[in-house]
Amino acid sequence: MVTEKWRELADVKDELAQRDWFMGTSGNLAIKVSDNPLQFLVTASGKDKRKRTEEDFLLVDEFGRAVEETHLKPSAETLLHVEIYRKTQAACSLHVHTIDNNVISEVYGDQGEVTFKGQELIKAFGMWEEDAILKIPIIKNFAHIPTLAHEFSEHICGDSGAVLIRNHGITVWGRNAFEAKKILEASEFLFRYQLRLIEHKPYQLFKVV
Repeated sequence: MVTEKWRELADVKDELAQRDWFMGTSGNLAIKVSDNPLQFLVTASGKDKRKRTEEDFLLVDEFGRAVEETHLKPSAETLLHVEIYRKTQAACSLHVHTIDNNVISEVYGDQGEVTFKGQELIKAFGMWEEDAILKIPIIKNFAHIPTLAHEFSEHICGDSGAVLIRNHGITVWGRNAFEAKKILEASEFLFRYQLRLIEHKPYQLFKVV
């Protein structure tokens, strides 16, 4: 099971790396291996995620601690993944820093969320109603990771979703790797679309009321 999940997460990492979403070793990925006990693979800290090696991930427990003796350190944001797996049935969670998601988080940060309406891509979040409104929360970028994880946990609703951390990136999760990646791709599309609108109509920030 661990080997299978390792390969699945490595494939996701390779695809996101091709999009250049891991600048400066940023970002982290996780995939659940077992529920009881809770164990999941998470990216090792400080690795070049554009390369595929045998030290890309390590297995951690429900507290984000390495299950086996290793010189590798879990990603700094491992506690965010812990909160997702504790509260939901999600099986994969992804965190990336892109220019678009950082700019969106700053533009709408004071509002505490960014909203989208009338966009086809919100269907990736399971929202199929014609007048559906997607709201992605934006939280403060606390330097103290346990504090950040606590704040992040307040916005985990359901087995799939997304939360922006102001000037820090986006964390998404889904019931499997495919769904998590789909939500991440849809979010990045929506962010870029919104920024293009602002660029062409700078007098309007397109807040959905």
